[in-house]
Amino acid sequence: MVAMNLKAETFKLMDKRSAIETEMNVIIERLSYPGGPGLTGNLVDSAGFPRSDVDIPAVLADRHHLSELRSDYNELTKKIDQNIQILHSARLSSPPSSEKDSGFGEGSVSYQAPIGSTERSSSAHSNLQTNASTAMDIDVYAKVPFALVDEITEGSPSAEDGLQLGDQIVKFGNVESGPGLLSRLASEAQTNQGREVPVVLLRQGAVLTIAVTPRTWKGRGLLGCHFQIL
Repeated sequence: MVAMNLKAETFKLMDKRSAIETEMNVIIERLSYPGGPGLTGNLVDSAGFPRSDVDIPAVLADRHHLSELRSDYNELTKKIDQNIQILHSARLSSPPSSEKDSGFGEGSVSYQAPIGSTERSSSAHSNLQTNASTAMDIDVYAKVPFALVDEITEGSPSAEDGLQLGDQIVKFGNVESGPGLLSRLASEAQTNQGREVPVVLLRQGAVLTIAVTPRTWKGRGLLGCHFQIL
């Protein structure tokens, strides 16, 4: 019962995080239009004067709000990770059903329940609950991203292969969450230059898998995008 309540809480946190993700995507798109200020671009011109082609107060407000949203997003992700670890530990520590527990161990009297009996129904119901629990666990584990795509250059390999601003990376090739993510991502791209790399991502709450091929192009790097580690 406690595990089910924790799962329900985790899914609520995921819904809240998805709402924050949607709001972040709106801001990212608003700041990252061609020629726009971007998320970190300079707000003064070459002569050192404030840019006249952008609404500087609005850009500063958007960047500040995006920073706050990222902080909230990271806190939610930490809480979700904690819940997942608890759920995973609880599942591993649950004692497996043994022959003795099922009534077929040494020294026990075996009993074959008649078809349609309460015992058979109870067992089937228990199996259904276990399968549902496992499915929920898998669903939870599949939705923990480690990076956010916060910049994409037009015409880059990432843009041409379908990566979008605001996409949250769950798995990039063999790279998942852990230490040294930026260097591992760079290494994965270099190792697979010219080859398709499967990318599992979250986009507006949906889990998607696309293929990105790291390759040389007219711009910098092999992907032409920037990952913000979460």
